[in-house]
Amino acid sequence: MGVDPGLTRCGVGVVEELPRRGVAFVFGDTIRADKELSLEVRIQFVANEIERLILEYKPEAIALERVFAQANLRSVMGVAQISGVVLYLAARHQIPIHMHTPSEVKAAVTGNGRAAKPQIASAVQKILKLAAPPTPADTADALAIAITQSWRPSTGESAALRKTKAQEAWLAAERASKASRKG
Repeated sequence: MGVDPGLTRCGVGVVEELPRRGVAFVFGDTIRADKELSLEVRIQFVANEIERLILEYKPEAIALERVFAQANLRSVMGVAQISGVVLYLAARHQIPIHMHTPSEVKAAVTGNGRAAKPQIASAVQKILKLAAPPTPADTADALAIAITQSWRPSTGESAALRKTKAQEAWLAAERASKASRKG
């Protein structure tokens, strides 16, 4: 599962890994939260939708676009807030999480780390053999993030081993939390 985090528009894409770097489209959409809603309600809405998709598609990993600095502080804050939600949900559901910069994602799917949005959508269309480029751009970006993760260099670990490591980390965090409450 790939997530292009955003407070009013959050792209989510799910792909299935196939042999020889193949990927197949499973799901892609953009979660839209009304900007007139209060901050906490928007965060809750996006969190609920992402969790619903996690429960429905049961991803073996979640890939998230890494927050990067840009001129618009409000935009960066929204991305960071939703990124925190995704990190929390990954830990809660014991799913390994991976982060990729926008330039890594662009380079992976287009061969150009500075590709424009239409180039990304076109590349995703070709890679996933879709009839048309995915829209809006948030959906195309989320699918590109999922593709990038599926093409990551193999660590030699199976998905089951990565999930076991995520579960062990989650259990260690739970033990530490309980210990800090006792003492």
